[in-house]
Amino acid sequence: MIAIACDHGGYDLKLEIIQYLKEKKTDYIDLGCDSREAVDYPVYARKVTDAIKNGTCEKGILICGTGIGISIAANKIPGIRAALCTDCFCAEATRQHNDANVLALGGRVVGPGLAVKIVDTFLHTAFSGAERHQRRIDLIEGDKA
Repeated sequence: MIAIACDHGGYDLKLEIIQYLKEKKTDYIDLGCDSREAVDYPVYARKVTDAIKNGTCEKGILICGTGIGISIAANKIPGIRAALCTDCFCAEATRQHNDANVLALGGRVVGPGLAVKIVDTFLHTAFSGAERHQRRIDLIEGDKA
């Protein structure tokens, strides 16, 4: 199950990604926003991170104008590793190396064609499980810092 949310700057791209998820028969929960009317992205970052933290969803997708603000807001939550990706290489690497559980995208930065390729890569790449990568995740999470 994938949680997806956006602010007004990511609304149009969210609709494109939802269409892709429907076509791929991927289960998702749309946590807003529901229009181009200005909203505060931390509210929507929290909705997605809460869905992951409580076990409702395995991963999340967050979208704002640039992806920067919404990824910062998500990364404030313990256990969340949100990665702002602008290409498929970054999406693949962040899953393999960081076991990122939230993909952040910029609705005004990445077009819909590339965005769905990034989403596909993110959703279909597994964590490598390599010791050095797990060690770094533990350091990020404060487990062994």
